[in-house]
Amino acid sequence: MKAIKYVIAAAVGLLTVSMVMGQEMSVEESYLQESVENMIIREQSQAAGRDMKMVALEYIGEAINHGNTSEEVRNALEYLSLEGVTNQTRENGRLMNNFPDVRAKSAEYLGELGGPEAKNALLKIMLADPEPMVLTEAVKSLAKIGLNDNEETANTISWVVTRFDVLTPDNLLALSALEAFEILAEKNGGLHDPSAIRAILRIADGRYIKPVQDRARQLIFDLRKYSSGSQTSSANNTR
Repeated sequence: MKAIKYVIAAAVGLLTVSMVMGQEMSVEESYLQESVENMIIREQSQAAGRDMKMVALEYIGEAINHGNTSEEVRNALEYLSLEGVTNQTRENGRLMNNFPDVRAKSAEYLGELGGPEAKNALLKIMLADPEPMVLTEAVKSLAKIGLNDNEETANTISWVVTRFDVLTPDNLLALSALEAFEILAEKNGGLHDPSAIRAILRIADGRYIKPVQDRARQLIFDLRKYSSGSQTSSANNTR
């Protein structure tokens, strides 16, 4: 396995040198670079240690920056985003791969990747992960993607907010949820899921710091423009 990794690293090095020296890469060389890059990402993301997974995430960040949004990259992110939650390694009953920072970074990159598949992966994180820091990044990424078909995204965010509100309210998670609701409303012509409105009201009157409560109250006021707009449109259509 080490020999294979050295060969892969050498191939990447040669391609990088070619680019640095100003030589124009052929289609075949570009394809080879992406294939090698995907292979490295896959191998390192499935390595046992946290450090190797963080290196894999660095490669993924670079890959996304230069336009590699392949299925292999997304699959690696989905795998890493559930590390220690559904992908568990145990020794004598002890969980050995609980890396919230790995999952949080994966959630962030899924938002940069975008698209329906990334959205669905983030919804899985929302339903499975127990860590507020991971959920906060997932909420931010869902807002960045902006997809809310059948109110699925808003409903899932609402469920998470309510789950934490009952036991351990988290200010950062609540604030991220409010910002996500606002963005989803802007991109989708309002919020039409009653659970989202209830979640905002819970934050406004819940055990949160005053700036978060005030943000929730302002959002409730701001959301009224969508209902008034739809009423105006309906009235115009009946004339």
